Amino acid sequence: NGRRSRWVRFWRLAAFLAFAMALVLARGVWNASRDPVIQRATIELADWPAGAPPITVLHMSDVHMADPDMSQARLERLVSEFNALKPDLVLIAGDLKSGKRFSNRHYSPSEIATTLARLKAPLGVVAVLGNHDYWHDPDEQAEALRKRGVVVLDNEAIRRGPLVIGGIADEITDHDDVPATFAAMDGLGKGPRIVLTHGPDIVPELPRQVGAIFTGHTHCGQIVMPFIGALSYSSRYGDRFACGRIVDGGQTLFVGAGLGTSIVPLRYGAPPSLWVVTLGPKRAKAVASEARRN
Repeated sequence: NGRRSRWVRFWRLAAFLAFAMALVLARGVWNASRDPVIQRATIELADWPAGAPPITVLHMSDVHMADPDMSQARLERLVSEFNALKPDLVLIAGDLKSGKRFSNRHYSPSEIATTLARLKAPLGVVAVLGNHDYWHDPDEQAEALRKRGVVVLDNEAIRRGPLVIGGIADEITDHDDVPATFAAMDGLGKGPRIVLTHGPDIVPELPRQVGAIFTGHTHCGQIVMPFIGALSYSSRYGDRFACGRIVDGGQTLFVGAGLGTSIVPLRYGAPPSLWVVTLGPKRAKAVASEARRN
């Protein structure tokens, strides 16, 4: 009887642990599949053209389109919600494809591009590729996006409204060319400048500051545990460029948590997010002083 009782206790404990683990995993999948947190910011740029209205930028990254957490149906729904925010410009900071091993379906470059091309903004949609895109059919993915009206920058620059946008290719897979990108921006003349790139580790390599840098890759840790912190930020600088709005050496950058997941479809302590950033002119000192007096 004593031996039987010990076995009963063992199997009860095993069943409890299995149930608890199932709950933890279910919570992680739910976290990964929830609607992204919308974070907002305003950046005042000194070289903004007189009389030009502010521009609202929707910045997203790390879509990682693959089931179960980022199905095509979910991404289509999110795109509709993003369009309802009425951005002037959409910036996509790479990693559209997914390399998740625990996925029951991966999507083709055409399916990904068709879904993202539904994003609407008066100044268009501009993207760069990330490391996962370069690992999986980068030319096909870039071509599919371009055919559907999405601008893909590869160490190039483009003007949208008053903004000069430099798109630096992925640094993680050694496709970046910072001098070529800055030369391309210089070739477009004067105007406020921003940079779009996949990973934030490129920031210390920039020859000079720009108005803002929009990036992703870190997933804000994706799995951030109590008392332990993030398991990894996938950055050689540790948590220097971990997450959010960061001012590093006077340079402002936005590091998004991303929409999808990498490796496993789980998130803890780092929900999906995107940024809505308003870019505009600096307020005159006289106006600011008058406001303080009032």
